[in-house]
Amino acid sequence: MTTKSKEIVVRALHTTQGGGVDVYAFFIGGGDVTRLADISRIERDPKDALKGFQRPEIRSHVKGIVDYLNQGNVLFPNAIILAMSPDVRFVAARGSKPTGDLGISQAGTLTIPIFEEGARIAWVVDGQQRSLALAQAKNSAIPVPVIGFVSDSIETQREQFILVNKAKPLPTRLINELLPETSGILLPRELNARRIPSELCNLLNRSPSSPFYRLIKRMTDRPSSEAVITDTAVITMIRNSLNNPLGALATYKARPNEAADVEAMYKVLSNFWSAVRDVFPDAWGRDPRQSRLMHSAGIEAMGVLMDRIYAKLSGVGEDYKTIRSELERIAPHCAWTEGHWESLGVGWNEIQNTPRDIKKLQDALVRTYATQVKR
Repeated sequence: MTTKSKEIVVRALHTTQGGGVDVYAFFIGGGDVTRLADISRIERDPKDALKGFQRPEIRSHVKGIVDYLNQGNVLFPNAIILAMSPDVRFVAARGSKPTGDLGISQAGTLTIPIFEEGARIAWVVDGQQRSLALAQAKNSAIPVPVIGFVSDSIETQREQFILVNKAKPLPTRLINELLPETSGILLPRELNARRIPSELCNLLNRSPSSPFYRLIKRMTDRPSSEAVITDTAVITMIRNSLNNPLGALATYKARPNEAADVEAMYKVLSNFWSAVRDVFPDAWGRDPRQSRLMHSAGIEAMGVLMDRIYAKLSGVGEDYKTIRSELERIAPHCAWTEGHWESLGVGWNEIQNTPRDIKKLQDALVRTYATQVKR
């Protein structure tokens, strides 16, 4: 390997995957990883667009790796995975192929330009903590295996990040926020199933016309955010409605010859939750410690009531005014911010985010609604 001030030149093996995507395998000095690759941490720009895909640095984890590397002659075979710009240059080696070569890969020389931080030619898809530790280790020359695929598409990079980390303890909320930003072509079925709830959660949080506008906590929130509802609660509420054959959103799911109608789903959610906000104005937008309507239990339970109300209306009169009228039936019997749930025999703030309490609250709301409808 030859290291220059403006480029790194290495011996590499080249192959293609995924319909012509160039993939390279090579070794570089551990300290060179952060010279050629940026670590793109997940955040949103001033226009609220999602940038990056990496988890925040975990200092204790990095320190542990540094301590290990500084022990001396250590084994470090774990590969760093990079997404690289098409600006890298590969020149195949000349000469005849070895006898028995299957032709899966081709040897050659890979030249990787070195740019300033923030504008580097590669991004770390897997190995963020390892890369930071290698840069801090005493022995910066330890040979580190690298797998690099060539793509300047942030969407492809996010897909690979999700897939690589799927088997690791990657935060569910981080996956949820990334999923709407990918095309899903390479994602497993179970992740594709999570895309629409995550996309709807994003729409509800970003649209100024949404009752949830900026109220949903995302991993990219700034410290000054006024969000009070966890995205997990909203996504669970949406997923439950989609999975219920009689759910308010199930009608708009994808069919064999028809794509899912996300716009119609958003309209249903916006109408219902706008009515919820206006029927319970004193409970809306407050900290869950002050309002159980904003609590995960309240969001999930009201989602079940949403399905029941829409099932009763069955496609007729599903406008905001009608939904609000239906919700007003149960309003006097709810204790979101004070008092007691008479049907449950518990105080308003005794409802907790447990499966048992959520189920009890769901049943109480549905029973109360059914009783009021009969009357």
